[in-house]
Formats: sequence, C-alpha cells, structure tokens
Amino acid sequence: MTSTPAPSTLDPEIAARLKRSADGLLPAIAQQYDSGEVLMLGWMDDEALHRTLTTGRCTYWSRSRREYWVKGDTSGHFQWVKSVALDCDADTVLVKVDQVGAACHTGARTCFDEDVLKAVEGADSDAPSSAQ
Repeated sequence: MTSTPAPSTLDPEIAARLKRSADGLLPAIAQQYDSGEVLMLGWMDDEALHRTLTTGRCTYWSRSRREYWVKGDTSGHFQWVKSVALDCDADTVLVKVDQVGAACHTGARTCFDEDVLKAVEGADSDAPSSAQ
C-alpha cells in the first residue's frame, strides 16, 4: 500500500478519455453482475482502475486512509470483476462484479439497504402520465 497515488500504467488511450475530479478520482459504482443490485460506491484513480482491469479484483483508492485497497483482502468479501464500463461522460466507472459476502463495511449486503428514503409518488406534476 502507498500513501500517495502511484504513477499509473493505465492504458494511455483510456486515461486520456477520463474526466476526473479535482483530486484525480472517479466514482466507481459496484453492481452485482447477474441481479443488477447496486452494491457500493468507491473511488478510483488511474492506477486503481488499471489494477481492477488487470487483476480481476476491484481496487479502490481510500480517501480517508490515502492508500489503495483491494476489496476482500481484509474482510474476505471479494469482488470478482465481470465487466468495467465508463458512463457517457467518462466521469464514472461501473464495475459489474460477483460479490462474495457483504459489500458494505457495516456487514450489510449493500451500502444502500439501511437508509431508504421515502419519495412521494407522482410528486412531479410536470412528469408525463404513464396512462398516455
């Protein structure tokens, strides 16, 4: 592990397409490949993306610890990469994975299970009606 992002060996053609935040990171959404379940959001720099693409395991950049971490190395809750895609703006990565165990550091299957916000159905009166 390193305390600052390392120079990357990410394919230069991929690196040239990326639109990173001011701190050089991209949000990376992990999704269960077969069910579509959204598991978690992590952050990747160029090197984390390179490692994810070349090892078959999700590697993230920890903003709090300022080091790389491979999902599952300490928890045993691995993310085996099935596919990696950029969104249309090349500013977000979608990693479809086969998640083994919990994705969330709290032990929950996903990071989005515990705090579901209630939205009012039909709150946007300008939205088109489904009956049309």
